[in-house]
Amino acid sequence: MNSRELVDRLLRGKDAPRVGIHDNVWGDTLDKWLQQGYPKDSNGNAIPPVEHFSFDLASCGGWFDVMPFKGFNEVEEETDEWEIRRNGAGAALKWWKNKSGTPEHIDFRMTSREVWERDYRPHLLELDRDRIYIEGARKSLEKYKNMGKWTYFGHLFIWENMRQSMGDMCLYESLLLDPEWILDYGRVYTDFFKMHYAALFADAGLPDGVWVYEDLGFKDRLFCSPEVLSRLIFPFFSELVDFFHSYDLPVVLHTCGLTEPVLDQIVEAGFDALNPIEKKAGNDPMGIAKNFKDDLAFIGALDARVLESGNRKLIEKEVSELLSGMKKLGARYVFGSDHSLTTNIDYEDFLFALRVCRENMSY
Repeated sequence: MNSRELVDRLLRGKDAPRVGIHDNVWGDTLDKWLQQGYPKDSNGNAIPPVEHFSFDLASCGGWFDVMPFKGFNEVEEETDEWEIRRNGAGAALKWWKNKSGTPEHIDFRMTSREVWERDYRPHLLELDRDRIYIEGARKSLEKYKNMGKWTYFGHLFIWENMRQSMGDMCLYESLLLDPEWILDYGRVYTDFFKMHYAALFADAGLPDGVWVYEDLGFKDRLFCSPEVLSRLIFPFFSELVDFFHSYDLPVVLHTCGLTEPVLDQIVEAGFDALNPIEKKAGNDPMGIAKNFKDDLAFIGALDARVLESGNRKLIEKEVSELLSGMKKLGARYVFGSDHSLTTNIDYEDFLFALRVCRENMSY
């Protein structure tokens, strides 16, 4: 059974012979690992982690330009370490140049429903194929399907779009003070995503599934109440999942931070799998698996701090206990970290974790 068949079975609730393996390596982590012996190809570039580590899932792009003003990315200020860029939704964000990290919010122009309706909304109502990176997605799909990987497209959706368009403060205030604006934003962007995904599928081909990236929480908290999410956000999640299911594509929800208070809503929306189940944010992976194993597959869940410790005994203990716990519960599981592989992790320590995983991966 190849990776494609394996992951398909895991996400569709069928028996599988082993757990899957998947993770995300930050770009600057890969730069560090190249100095620690990570292999290069004949052109001197790092071999893609999905190939080198034999991950079962392969990201094949699927991104498209979602900003109202397509292709707009103006540098307003910069130093050797960072730059402030204004995006096509009028937001100025401060980005590190040479390392990964969340951008700092500087300034936002989409400050009211009036501004949204006048300056931005009209640019999002029609299909524009020039927004879609079709050729790269087509080539990646062909490459990784031929390798037997489970292929997926991935993108942000309405929650993360609002944060990078109107900013957190305006978003949180508007959830309470102008919910009709939030609903209109969700309606416009849900239609936008559906028509651009339909064009992507038609022109690039179908992947094996889709990831939706929406960070709904942080440490021990959601960004807003489950009740507000239920009224203003999750109806659009359900609609998008139904759209992907109409193509027979399983859907993974990636949401960092605390997740447990909205697990019932995640299941009701129809998501097929959950990632990354961030333990350090307050989630209990085993408790979640016990209560939702019949509804969801699980991807991630290994506390990244274990890998960052460099303690091989601790790594062996935590990896083996996580795998044995998931298998004992009968959970459908894809092994990986509960966030991403950061620069605090050494290459050989991650290789060691994978060896332990592969020794304990059979159901």
